[in-house]
Amino acid sequence: MGVFSRLSDIINSNINSMLDKAEDPEKIARLIIQEMEDCLVEVRSAAARSMADKKEYERDIVQLEQTRLDWTAKAELAVEKGREDLARGALSAKQRAEREIDSRRQALTAIEEVSVRRQDDLEKLQAKLDEAKSKHRALVVRREAAEHRIAMRSRIEVNKVDEAMRRYGQIERKVDEMEAYADLIKPSSASSSSFRG
Repeated sequence: MGVFSRLSDIINSNINSMLDKAEDPEKIARLIIQEMEDCLVEVRSAAARSMADKKEYERDIVQLEQTRLDWTAKAELAVEKGREDLARGALSAKQRAEREIDSRRQALTAIEEVSVRRQDDLEKLQAKLDEAKSKHRALVVRREAAEHRIAMRSRIEVNKVDEAMRRYGQIERKVDEMEAYADLIKPSSASSSSFRG
């Protein structure tokens, strides 16, 4: 009986060894989720930077519009005072402010487009992360069920071996009983033949 039990242990050990050598799908899934979470942090940081840039450009535009209004007022005042040279300088400064406003508005439009894309990416990535976590939980449940089935089948195989050994033991006992009975019958047969002779 010890031989079959040992054989069963060796088979189970080999199965466990093969499973251990194979890549751990649960571990790989955890690593993928970790990478997705890291990516999500990066996308959120980039989205926060975009929002900060947007606010900065909006403040710059407000300041530049105020500067443009100031230069317009200075140009009008210079014309009233008869100082055309100062008026030209003020109008030139006003035009520079307007060019800066246009430049900042174009940049702001680009930043807003990037922000919208990043927000969309963020939502998609969050959905993918939620899906990956859900699949990971399902994977854990499947792994546990597979381990349970393996353990159950291993026990069943051991039970089959034990049952075979028990039956073999019964056969041995039956043969032993038959041999003992045969040993008992021989002397009786020998003594009956000696009485005849």
